[in-house]
Amino acid sequence: MRGRDVLRRVITGQWRLAAGGAVLAAGHQAGEVLVPVVIGVVIDKAILPGDAGALVRWLAVLGAVFAGLSYSYRFSFRLAERASEQAAHELRLELTRRTLDPRGGAETGRLPGELVNIATGDTKRAGGVHVAMAAGTAALAGLVAGGVALLWMSVPLGLLVLLGIPPLLGLAHVIGKPLERRSGAEQERAAHASGVAADLLAGLRVLKGIGAERAAVARYRRTSRDSLAATVRAARAQAWHDGGMLTLTGVFIAVVALVGGRLAISGDITVGQLVTAVGLAQFLLGPLSILSWANGEFAQGRASAARVGSVLGAPPAVAGGDGEPPRPVRGGLRLRGVRYGDALRGLDLDVAPGELLGVAAASPAAATALLRLLGRSADPESGTIELDGTPLRDLDPAAVRRAVVVAEHDADLFEGTLLENVTAAAPGGADATAAVLAAAAADEVAANLPRGTDTVLTERGRSLSGGQRQRVALARALAAAAPVLVLHDPTTAVDAFTEARIAAGVREARGGRTTIVVATSPALLAAADRVVFVDGGAVAAEGAHGELVHEHPAYRATVL
Repeated sequence: MRGRDVLRRVITGQWRLAAGGAVLAAGHQAGEVLVPVVIGVVIDKAILPGDAGALVRWLAVLGAVFAGLSYSYRFSFRLAERASEQAAHELRLELTRRTLDPRGGAETGRLPGELVNIATGDTKRAGGVHVAMAAGTAALAGLVAGGVALLWMSVPLGLLVLLGIPPLLGLAHVIGKPLERRSGAEQERAAHASGVAADLLAGLRVLKGIGAERAAVARYRRTSRDSLAATVRAARAQAWHDGGMLTLTGVFIAVVALVGGRLAISGDITVGQLVTAVGLAQFLLGPLSILSWANGEFAQGRASAARVGSVLGAPPAVAGGDGEPPRPVRGGLRLRGVRYGDALRGLDLDVAPGELLGVAAASPAAATALLRLLGRSADPESGTIELDGTPLRDLDPAAVRRAVVVAEHDADLFEGTLLENVTAAAPGGADATAAVLAAAAADEVAANLPRGTDTVLTERGRSLSGGQRQRVALARALAAAAPVLVLHDPTTAVDAFTEARIAAGVREARGGRTTIVVATSPALLAAADRVVFVDGGAVAAEGAHGELVHEHPAYRATVL
């Protein structure tokens, strides 16, 4: 999706408000044109002849003109602002739907903070073209009305204005091109800086733990300086744009005033008409300045619309199947010849319904790849993955994730009570909470909190320690009661005694349902019905944990 497509949708989506705003704005500028015209008539028809009655009548007309243009101004920009805000809001909703689309892909190559920047700053700029469009329409109406008024007084003056507007607009478009390019670069670098900042703040504890604060600060300083340089370049382009437009409009106004003065000296126009011509010449500076501003806003809006379009038009990460898994979901998985990058090279794996399978991977990349494929965050480059005999490619990604829940190692908690976090996706609500809290050893976490499970957690669960967050996240995964649950290193931040308790609790809580534990923890692997060792992108060995420890040196080196 290109930027022009986004702008077209922004404008057509609010065309009623936009049209109303443009018409009223044009009425305002037409009223502004009438002011010097009426003043000129007052001079010629009332002041010079000394007619008091005519003076009162024309002053009343002048008052009505001011009332009309004031009303038009107020309500035109109310409509334009409403159109702008609604268009930006609809873009934000569409970006949110695309980002949360089960097929994924919108986040590819972008940090979360960058997506937030696009959904806030860029949508506002793209929606802001409604205000620029109303202002630009008003300016054009003012220029045309001014030209017609001058044409009525003097054909040379009117032709000068009417014929001078098109080339002036063409030059304005040319001058605005560098601003559009540099505004896009400015937004790109600002969004990247926001993403890096959010990324660093999210991992602040880890950075402090490994003593990497200095490297993190250096990274952000480089990113921030790049953003500053892009902003300065954009500001410089804005200054050149505004200065160039001011020069063009100044020259144009000077030529109009010069021609009007020569016509007055030669007697081709009256004194009142001379006053009108001078007033119109001064008035024209306003519409031309507005056109300059609107052109700059359009340039920035086009750049932001292009960035919004790059997200909305991002290709999906997985194929969009529309099937549903067979009901009820038994939980049997079958992988044949699965290849994914260098991590998995022809992986064959069978998981029986109701089995507790341990997967130990010699390479962390292989473990991550397996999780992405089972959760349909990605599709294999070749080979097939089946759930109860149905290929995952044929299933709706959202339906797959309801049947196969992948609990990532770095799962986040949400702001709210501990109970709300655990039961967020629990089909049984709070009734099954006690069992899953005990299975994940999260009952100890609740016991140590001021209000137990009703204690409010801060954003991302930062008010808890790493081990506490891990146990609450595990309890949430168990509470989902999915037919297939895939756990990734769920006990890396707990002690050995708690780890053994969790291993037994997971086995009991998941009895009769398929569970895959991707980990290198001996306690978790020992609790599994069967363990598969993945090395070199394929299954290198399988069997009970104790057997593999004694018989397979590579497995022993991986888990011990």
